Amino acid sequence: MNLVICLLVSRGYVSKDRIRKAVEGYREQTDEAFEKMFERDKEELREIGIPIELGTNNKVFDDDPGYRIRRDAFELPRIDLAPDEAAAVGLAARVWQHARLARQTSTAVVKLEAAGVGVDPDRLTLVEPLLAASEPAFEPIWDAVVARRRVSFPYRRPGAEPSTRQIEPWGVLSWHGRWYVIGHDLDRDGVRMFRLSRVTGPVTPTGRAKAYEVPAGTDLRVLARQLEPAPRTGTARLRVRGGHGHALRRRATDVRADDDGWDLLDVPLADPERLADEVVTFGPAVVALEPRDLRDAVVRRLERLAS
Repeated sequence: MNLVICLLVSRGYVSKDRIRKAVEGYREQTDEAFEKMFERDKEELREIGIPIELGTNNKVFDDDPGYRIRRDAFELPRIDLAPDEAAAVGLAARVWQHARLARQTSTAVVKLEAAGVGVDPDRLTLVEPLLAASEPAFEPIWDAVVARRRVSFPYRRPGAEPSTRQIEPWGVLSWHGRWYVIGHDLDRDGVRMFRLSRVTGPVTPTGRAKAYEVPAGTDLRVLARQLEPAPRTGTARLRVRGGHGHALRRRATDVRADDDGWDLLDVPLADPERLADEVVTFGPAVVALEPRDLRDAVVRRLERLAS
């Protein structure tokens, strides 16, 4: 992907020396290792249909040859998808246009510009990442799933203090608008599901890769239905500034006046984390009063924003 970005954004041909300096993974290699990696990567890209051209930017002065990927040759022809197919592709794209690729994209462009190569960032719309999975735990847990490596992390259940969990992650899935990891809980010796937004600290790999196998026939969505906790019912008390929080007011079971132009709202509560997400969007116009785990969830989000 780094090589594709490097050759796609360049307005002209990029010499092999500049490619080596710009592309992550090439710079630290010996000359022989770089040549082998570069030839292998070019061949792999060509095999999957990405055409890499060899040419010079100035034929009069016989410049060193370089490489490029032409946008018109890279773009896919029109594809007609059925509605369900389009939905699946769209969801997949939103997930994989992800933070790691965003960093690599920006790094590659900066390095090319520093090397004096003219770049056209608009071409990155072909591979431009959009952040969809915002939980910090998403990327390290996904890496662990791919590597089949055990991990540990601090995890906070609603109304409880964080505790360290050790799991063999089987897979990551989106369930009711939230990201979860499902796997074998080593401490409890059973299959468990963990919401990534409740991972409160770093995800630490433990042990070697390929340390376990996912049981044959595992279906994450079936497991999610089995492991999903029973919906919680309760009431949240919110203090809302007059003229604000209309979505909350529509759901409120009780609204009464408070001091200085504020109102007190009782709102049905099923999920403190989800309601905390909504409360934070109103900024200083909404204050969570009860219950305690809702207040704590709002405070954690505000602290992350402040930092």
